[in-house]
Amino acid sequence: MRKIKVLVVDDSVMFADLMAKGISYDPALEVVGIASNPFEARDMILKYRPDVMTLDIEMPKMDGVEFLQRLMPQYPIPVVMVSSLSDKVFDSLNAGAVDFISKPVNMTKDEILNYLKRDLCTKIKIASTVNVSQMKRVTPKSISSKNIDNKNLVVALGASTGGTEALCDVIMGFRNDIPGTIVTQHMPAGFTKMYADRLNNQCSVAVKEAETGDILRPGLVLVAPGDKHLRLVKNGDHYAVECKVGPKVSGHCPSVDAMFSSVAKVAGNHAVAALLTGMGKDGADGLLEIRKAGGRTIGQDEESCVVYGMPKAAYDIGAVEYQLPLHSIAHKIYSILGDM
Repeated sequence: MRKIKVLVVDDSVMFADLMAKGISYDPALEVVGIASNPFEARDMILKYRPDVMTLDIEMPKMDGVEFLQRLMPQYPIPVVMVSSLSDKVFDSLNAGAVDFISKPVNMTKDEILNYLKRDLCTKIKIASTVNVSQMKRVTPKSISSKNIDNKNLVVALGASTGGTEALCDVIMGFRNDIPGTIVTQHMPAGFTKMYADRLNNQCSVAVKEAETGDILRPGLVLVAPGDKHLRLVKNGDHYAVECKVGPKVSGHCPSVDAMFSSVAKVAGNHAVAALLTGMGKDGADGLLEIRKAGGRTIGQDEESCVVYGMPKAAYDIGAVEYQLPLHSIAHKIYSILGDM
């Protein structure tokens, strides 16, 4: 079986060598080159034709975001960003990067290697399956003006690879009358707050990183913290959230399954849930629980997914009531809510 060819781009020679070493541990991967800046990277792309590129965001001469913006139209290639704690990573995802890992800090050399072997190699292999030339943003459908009786209703959204932009597209379609909404996106701690703040500035609804005790209300979207499970709870007559560190569920913390399962138990037939793009099957079982509890469920379709993994797993077990392209999901949520 042909190995996946990887180009490493990082201005730190020491860290680039560590990445190359970590990647090379995986027998399915082969590092074909190491570039210290975007100009070297451009030449190596032409020379080696890599299947995937890892790209540092902060580099001299041209940062990773600008490089992506110039590169993608000419050489669409799956890219995994390597980022320190910076909201520029979301600009890179918007520019066409498939995914990212956070740059390790306060780790020994062995710990860094283990982290790279586990996290980076997995994301590289996932990225290699993505056809980035088809990653096109589509304008969401306009939302009807039908009034929503949202007093006892909950909306829940889950996503992974490709989800930062997909969730943005859905939430951009929400008005201030959307029922209290909870979101789990697989993302490292620290980045989730920046992501929530970014959405808050872009969308007409309020978006914040969730904290235990937050009360759901119309027009508010709560995003699970990157290192805690978000679960729905009842607080008197209101819905609220609980955010706690815990063992991984379905391989993740935060877990979409953990969130969806709590929604099924607490909200039941007052819930609408959508499972978006992502690798694996996190969220599939929880979505089925919601459907069995009388809630309404949506799965993103294959054509509009960056990775058709989680929605497919949900569809295959009968958890998906409506399978739709991304640009139709916000509209469908409102349509369902109007009939509840």
